[in-house]
Amino acid sequence: MAQYDYLIVGAGLYGAVFAREAKKAGKSCLVIDKRDHIAGNIYTKEVEGIQVHEYGAHIFHTSNKEIWDYVNQFAEFNQYINSPVAVYKDELYNLPFNMNTFSKMWNIRTPQEAREKIAEQIAELNITNPQNLEEQALSLAGKDVYEKLVKGYTEKQWGRDCKELPAFIIKRLPLRFTYDNNYFNDRYQGIPIGGYTAMVEKLLEGIEVRLEVDYFSDKAGFDAMAETVVYTGQIDKYFDYSLGVLEYRMVRFETETLDCENYQGNAVVNYTEREVPYTRIIEHKHFEFGKQPKTVISREYPSEWSKGEEPYYPINDEKNSKLYAEYAKLAAGEKNVIFGGRLGEYKYYDMDKVIESALKKAREVL
Repeated sequence: MAQYDYLIVGAGLYGAVFAREAKKAGKSCLVIDKRDHIAGNIYTKEVEGIQVHEYGAHIFHTSNKEIWDYVNQFAEFNQYINSPVAVYKDELYNLPFNMNTFSKMWNIRTPQEAREKIAEQIAELNITNPQNLEEQALSLAGKDVYEKLVKGYTEKQWGRDCKELPAFIIKRLPLRFTYDNNYFNDRYQGIPIGGYTAMVEKLLEGIEVRLEVDYFSDKAGFDAMAETVVYTGQIDKYFDYSLGVLEYRMVRFETETLDCENYQGNAVVNYTEREVPYTRIIEHKHFEFGKQPKTVISREYPSEWSKGEEPYYPINDEKNSKLYAEYAKLAAGEKNVIFGGRLGEYKYYDMDKVIESALKKAREVL
């Protein structure tokens, strides 16, 4: 006899939200995770009184009031607004691309001047049918924005020349003709005061959680423990890579504590030159307006992923999307197994979309 209604594989955001909803509906749940902590990639750890985003910066933003109200049950959010800065050689630019960016780049002041400058550069290039990411970006933003702020950063991110990347990766480039450095357009934004781990702890309150437990060490045994499995790991791994391996990009972090109060004056600083090996430096204290005497920074180095390593970004190109569609067919045939989250659905999800997806699935089945 099954001991639990649900076995939830993965204590990240999808698993935690689903477990919460199942418990609320009177169901019994066991959550397992191979890591030694909950919260998946949104895990935050306190260092020198600073909440450090161990797996890269996570900034909550949504325009969905229902999702905003939902997360606010489990955490109080601060008013952090993401306003990154980009460094190109010895030049400093505001992101997203806005009037502050264009003003610095071309010594202009008005939206009309900026539009004319971009239109002039696009016309000179005469790209009518972009064949790759480079041509696509040039046809959207012109030469200066592309070469200083897009090219190097994108090549580091993907580990490939922009000419080798498909055009669809950059469907549009957000060019703003206002002096507004707010990266996201979403109505609701912020970071949980005290970090994401505390928020996920609240979601999992009263639910049995076992850490450092590998589902695949005894898959049949774990499956027998519950009526239904909610699986949030890699979908191809679930099927033992029988159709082939889905590809990801991964990120390596170099984190250090510095004996100074303020290292870079901003939470996120991007380095857009190809020659600088990291894509950005995160200074964690600025996510919570920290005044601690020390600071913690993380340099991010994107790299190729290989089987057995921590996957970060799905590579949703044509080849991988095709392979995922085949795995999705296998998944649809699995009785009493729900596949969810970024790895289970091989999809780059923002946090609000992960929660939305978990709530939708929970409502469907509970």
